[in-house]
Amino acid sequence: MIQATSLTNEDLAPTTPEQRTWGTYNYIALWFSMSMEITTYMLASSLIAGGMNWKQALFTILLGNLIVLIPMLLNAHAGAKYGIPFPVFVRASFGLRGANIPAILRAIVACGWFGVQSWLGGQAIAAMVNVLWPASAHMPWVLWACFLGFWCLNMVIVWRGVESIRFLQSFSAPFMLVMSLTLLVWMVHKAGGFGPMLSAPSQFKTTGSFLHFFFPMLTAMVGYWATLSLNIPDFTRYAKSQESQIFGQAFGLPVAMTFYSFIGIAVTSASTVVFGEPIWSPITLIGRFHQPYIAFLALIALLVATLNVNIGANVVSPSNDFSNLAPRLISFRTGGMITGLLGLAMMPWKLMSSFGNYIFGWLVGYSALLGPVAGIMVADYFLIRGTRLDVSSLYHRGGPYEYSKGFNPRAIAALVIGVIVALCGLVIPSLRFLYDYAWFVGFFLSSAIYVVLMRAFTPEEVRSLDQPLVVEEAL
Repeated sequence: MIQATSLTNEDLAPTTPEQRTWGTYNYIALWFSMSMEITTYMLASSLIAGGMNWKQALFTILLGNLIVLIPMLLNAHAGAKYGIPFPVFVRASFGLRGANIPAILRAIVACGWFGVQSWLGGQAIAAMVNVLWPASAHMPWVLWACFLGFWCLNMVIVWRGVESIRFLQSFSAPFMLVMSLTLLVWMVHKAGGFGPMLSAPSQFKTTGSFLHFFFPMLTAMVGYWATLSLNIPDFTRYAKSQESQIFGQAFGLPVAMTFYSFIGIAVTSASTVVFGEPIWSPITLIGRFHQPYIAFLALIALLVATLNVNIGANVVSPSNDFSNLAPRLISFRTGGMITGLLGLAMMPWKLMSSFGNYIFGWLVGYSALLGPVAGIMVADYFLIRGTRLDVSSLYHRGGPYEYSKGFNPRAIAALVIGVIVALCGLVIPSLRFLYDYAWFVGFFLSSAIYVVLMRAFTPEEVRSLDQPLVVEEAL
C-alpha cells in the first residue's frame, strides 16, 4: 500500500488487482474507437488533397503509425507493470517536482485537442440540426449553441469517471465499424465503383517534390498520436496483464488507423468524382447529401466517434496531469473540469480554421514539444533503470527521485535542447528540415543527451539509481 502523502491521491495511486479489468479486447476497442473519428479522417483526406495518390497516402499513414507504436508500447510497459499513471511515471526521469513540466506540456496539448474535438462535435450537431431545420443554416448562434452543448455532454461523462469511458468504447467500437463501412459503400455507389474512386494519379512529378511533402506529413502522422504515446500508462495501468495491452495495442493501433484512414482516403477520392473537388471534411461532405435521413444517421455516427476520442484521448491524461500539481486539492474530476475550461480558452475554431493550421502549425508544432519528452522517458526507463522502479519512492520526498530539490536538471536540459533544436527550423529557413522532422529530432536528440548526462554526472542521488531498486508490482 502507498501511504497518503502530498504526492498522491486516490487517482494517482497504483491500481489494485481489482481495478485491473482491461483485457486485449478493451485495448483493441480503445484504438478502434479513438481512430474512427473526424480528425483521423481529415488527416488521411489531407494527403489526397495535398497531391498523393491513394497508395502513397495509405503507406504514409501505416508507416507513421508503426513508428509511433514503438514508443507507445515502450512507455505502456511501466503502466502495466506498476499500475502507475503518466504523471507519476515521469517522476522517475524528471524528479518528483520536475515531473510537472512534461505533465503540463502534455496537458496543454490535450486541452487543445479537447477543444478541437468539441468544436468538431458541435459542428456535427449543427449539421444535424441543419438537415432537420434548413433555416438554421443561416443562424450563427445555432453552431455555438451546439458546440457548448456538446462540451457539456463531455463534462458529464468526465464526471462519471474512467469506467464510463471503458463502457462507452466497448459498445461503440462495433457500431462505428458498421457505420464507417456503410459510408464507404454509399460513396462507392455514388462514384460508380472503386475504379473511378482510386484512379486519380499522384500530383507529384518528381521524387524530390514527393519527398518534400512526404516527410512533414510523416511527422504529422507520428505527431497525431505523440500525445497518447506519453500518457498511455494512464490506460495500461488497468491492464489484466502485460500481454493483454501489448497484443491489444499492437493490433489495434495500426489496423484501426490504416483501416479508417483508407475510408477517409477513398471517400475523399470519391468526392472528387461526385462533386468535382476533394472535400476533406466529412461534415461538409455529408452536408452535400440530399437525403436527410442518411445524412442524419451519418452525423450521429460522427458525433459518437468524436465523443469517444475526446474523452479517451484528451481528458484522462490532462485530468491526471493537473491532479499531479496538487494531489490533495485536484481530483480526476476537477482536473477534467480544468481541461474543459482550458479547451474553450484555446479557441479551437482558430486551430481548425485552415489546412495549414491543422497540419503544419498544430500537429507538427506540438510534436516538437512531446518528442523530447518521449525520448527521455524511454531512455530513462529502459537504458538507465532496466525497467526497475521503486514505486514507493515515486510518492515520497527524499528518495532516489528527489535529485536536486525535486528536479532532475539533466532531464530538463535534455528537454530544452531537444525542443529548441526542433523548433529552430521555424526561424532559420536553411534549417527548416529540423522542424519538418520535429518529433524525430526531439526524440533522438533528447534521449541521447539524457543518457550521456545521466552517465557522465553521478552525484549521490544518481549513484543510488545504479543499486538494485525495491520493485513493487501491481499494488
